[in-house]
Amino acid sequence: MDSQQFRAALGMFATGVTIITVRAADGGLVGLTANSFNSVSLDPPLVLWSLARRAGSLPVFARGTHYAINILAADQKELAQRFAMRDIDRFAGVAWREGAGGAPVLEGVVAAFECANRSQYEEGDHVIFVGEVERCMARAGAQPLIFHGGRYFTELPL
Repeated sequence: MDSQQFRAALGMFATGVTIITVRAADGGLVGLTANSFNSVSLDPPLVLWSLARRAGSLPVFARGTHYAINILAADQKELAQRFAMRDIDRFAGVAWREGAGGAPVLEGVVAAFECANRSQYEEGDHVIFVGEVERCMARAGAQPLIFHGGRYFTELPL
């Protein structure tokens, strides 16, 4: 199977857009844009996301005790793009509050999950992180940012 064909097919699945954040052992803040987020269990409350093995931030997330999964709002497209860029201070000028274990929770998101780093599984070229949700919040009525076919959208009622 052709990897480009596989990637194109995956792109046809519309997803929400998240920024996963963690506080490094030295106190620095690390964050990245991801759309590989999913619920796992209600009892206990578990979620998962995945990160490429080649990602420079992998060691920070692997060693961190906590991370936050921030679900972006429709008006946060620029934030999604910023946290996908390399070699910049992604947190410069970004409003956030300290969440569980020191993980940054971004302001203005539609939902946030503050997670203990419960387990990790190496599969293919990614590591799957399973987080146990210690706290979460949702902004009622807020519109999420959606990613589909390489473009950003906002929800539209049918």
